[in-house]
Amino acid sequence: MTEPVTSQPVGTVSPVTMSSEGSWSTGRYDCFADLPMCTVGFLCPIILASCVTYKYGEHWCLGIVPGGMTALRTHMRLSYGIPGTLCQDALAMFCCGWCELCRMAREVYTRTRSS
Repeated sequence: MTEPVTSQPVGTVSPVTMSSEGSWSTGRYDCFADLPMCTVGFLCPIILASCVTYKYGEHWCLGIVPGGMTALRTHMRLSYGIPGTLCQDALAMFCCGWCELCRMAREVYTRTRSS
């Protein structure tokens, strides 16, 4: 006979820190905040996208899958407590993809470095 369940199963812990700070650490167009990272993002966004997804704790292929960076931005925004909607995430990635990719890279590197 089996024993009754007394607690919920625990999932794996992501390497990112959960926060309720409520805003991005840098603005969308703050490329001079980290010029080398933005240069890589402009010249070869696939490499930066793969690095960001890997550093965030997801599989590196998410950076090259269509819609993957929108999904990552949504997850990142929700886990960091940043307000917004899925529609805003999709529009930001569609209209300003390079700038958003660089901002997401700055965000994940800032938050994982401080933890």
